[in-house]
Amino acid sequence: MKSPIISISVFLVITLSSVHAMAKSQQKDQNLIESTCKNTPIYQLCIATLRADPGSAAADVAGLALIMIEAVEAKSKEALSAQCKEEYKAVLEGDVPVAKSAVRGNPKFAEGGMADAKVEADDCEDALGGKSPLTKVNGDVADLAVVARAIIRNLL
Repeated sequence: MKSPIISISVFLVITLSSVHAMAKSQQKDQNLIESTCKNTPIYQLCIATLRADPGSAAADVAGLALIMIEAVEAKSKEALSAQCKEEYKAVLEGDVPVAKSAVRGNPKFAEGGMADAKVEADDCEDALGGKSPLTKVNGDVADLAVVARAIIRNLL
C-alpha cells in the first residue's frame, strides 16, 4: 500500500507543474498582445480592445486581427444611422466581411477593407461638418480600423 504522503506529494508536484505551465502560457499570450500592439499607432486602444475580449488570450496574430475587425464591426453598428447609412452600410456589408474572410487567406484584402472602413468613417464625419452626435463614434471606428490595419500588416 502506498503511503498517503507519497500520493499527496505526487499530486502536489503535478498540480504545481500544471499551474506553472498555465502561468507561462498566459504570459506568452500577454506578450503576443503587447508586442502586436506596439506595432500599432494607438497602443492603448489596441491593448484595451484586445484584453477586453476573452478570446485574445489564446489567439495568434490573425486571431487578434479578427478581434479588432469585430470591434470595428460593433462600433460601426452603433454608427449606422440615417445620417451616414450609406457609409456604414458599406463598412458592414463590404469592408468587414471581406476583412474577416481574407485575414487568414490573403491579408492584403483584409488590410484594404480596414483602410476603407476608416475612409467611410472619415467621410461620414466630413459630411456632418465635424461636430455631430456621431463625432465620437466616427472617431472610434476610424481609430479601430487604423489599429486593425496595423495588426493585419503583421500578416503580410
